[in-house]
Amino acid sequence: MEPEIPVPAPRRRSLVAAFFDNTFLLLGLTFLAWGIELVDWVLGHYLDNSFGIRPRDVTGLSGILTAHWLHGGPKHLISNTLPFLMLGGFVLLGGKKLFWKVTLFVALIGGGLLWLLGGSGENHIGASLVIFGYLGFLLARGFFERSGLWITVSVVTLLLYGGMIFGILPGQEGVSWMGHLFGFFCGIAAAKALVPKNIPIYRVEGRNVTFTEHV
Repeated sequence: MEPEIPVPAPRRRSLVAAFFDNTFLLLGLTFLAWGIELVDWVLGHYLDNSFGIRPRDVTGLSGILTAHWLHGGPKHLISNTLPFLMLGGFVLLGGKKLFWKVTLFVALIGGGLLWLLGGSGENHIGASLVIFGYLGFLLARGFFERSGLWITVSVVTLLLYGGMIFGILPGQEGVSWMGHLFGFFCGIAAAKALVPKNIPIYRVEGRNVTFTEHV
């Protein structure tokens, strides 16, 4: 009879420590995006013109990795900053490893689909593809995981940002609706593929609240 191999328990850490770690991560990524925008402004938007996603153009393949960091000016970046912080913060409730998995899943697969199927001659930049991925992920996670907490998070996300869903429809000039569409559905696919099932996000032990990070 083979010996049983113990299954490692999910790591737990302080809810307060998790909050500050997640806040620093989100703010760090936000400051990085603003720093890149400043450099791009100094360079006369060279980065926007050179490293976006240009569908079916071999020179635009690098944009699958870089386009999400680029924006067409401060107004564009401002419009993405708050949704990134809010929706990214909700995704981070599941832990940093899951956050990075979802982010890479959406950015790479969604960006790849946009390169493959997007309109010829277009240049797609901006974090909105990833942000719509977070939206799709959060709306779908409660359905797939079927835990009370994540159903609540899905409902709150729908109430706060449900109107964003209309951004996946064509019609608004200068907006990459196909990027929104691919990001949104890649977020749903990430929820199906990556989320754990029925594992509590926190546990109350006496007066202590511990936070579970899913890996």
